[in-house]
Amino acid sequence: MNLNELKNDWIQDFANPMIIAGPCSAESESQMLETAKRLKESNAEISAFRAGIWKPRTKPNGFEGVGVIGLNWLKKVKEEFGFKTATEVANAHHVFAALEADVDILWIGARSTVNPFTVQEIAQALRGTNKPVLVKNPVNPDLALWIGALERLLGQGVENIGAIHRGFSTYQKTKYRNIPNWQIALDFKNQFPNIPLFIDPSHICGNRTGLAGVAQEAFNVGYQGAIIESHCDPDNAWSDAAQQITPEVLAEMINNLQVRNSDISGYEDEMGKHRTLISDMDFQLIELLSQRMKVSEKIGKLKKENNIAIFQPERWKIITEYATQKAFETGMSQEFIEKVFKAIHEESIEVQNHIMIDK
Repeated sequence: MNLNELKNDWIQDFANPMIIAGPCSAESESQMLETAKRLKESNAEISAFRAGIWKPRTKPNGFEGVGVIGLNWLKKVKEEFGFKTATEVANAHHVFAALEADVDILWIGARSTVNPFTVQEIAQALRGTNKPVLVKNPVNPDLALWIGALERLLGQGVENIGAIHRGFSTYQKTKYRNIPNWQIALDFKNQFPNIPLFIDPSHICGNRTGLAGVAQEAFNVGYQGAIIESHCDPDNAWSDAAQQITPEVLAEMINNLQVRNSDISGYEDEMGKHRTLISDMDFQLIELLSQRMKVSEKIGKLKKENNIAIFQPERWKIITEYATQKAFETGMSQEFIEKVFKAIHEESIEVQNHIMIDK
């Protein structure tokens, strides 16, 4: 069996969209029960209550989770409020403890997904389980690693699986904690439309203000669920305080989200006209880019003949300033225009590099 043969009927047992919510970290029994109580009272349709029991930290000596004792608090949440429960597992020990505590949904975090040895260890510990197991995208934009982690689970007979899009690290300063890089997630969705895809706006944004927008963008393109951090006292949370919201704010956010219908029946003709126009424009863009690269080849030959360095900082400065100006004039996203121009510039450098090394 391969990933495309999975039915993943498990998600049909939950609401659409499937919302997993709760604090980033389990801190105390009272914090867990208070958050769960307020989530229940908010009447938000929460499919599962999440909490980090073990917290992998970037640096040592930080709060790394309460450990196994927190699993007892998850049990109490289930007993008192009827929520399914969910937590992250990062090694075989975590898996065995979580399964023994009857945690309903497990997920593999971004730091674990990057390491095939870790994923294999977790997969073997989960062998044959029918509990849903979700896999976050790796920290860096590597679609193959993400897919490979799911394949390792399937190889151990774990068939109820899903994927979580939590964004990707970047050295650039952006409005996001982790840039969404939607194309990678959409490439995943195109390859495996049968695997439920969740959005993690908390880790993408790193703050409270952008959560609803990111979640709605995900549902606009057909995601089936979200995992969102909610805390009874977000400002005093022991980890990731800036991105957590109260249960009441979460409920309002969920109520305002719109799940889009993937069925275009009745709109085929109108949609077809627009798509034909887009296809024509895309073809013209490719033709223009081809012509531009031919000009880059001529510049590359001139630089080679005169022993001139390929990268010219002043020229790149002029290009970026022009791009910023045009973005403003046309009302387009400056970030998008900069990405386009950067990609074109990188390809031009690649073209000229080939000319430089061509004997």
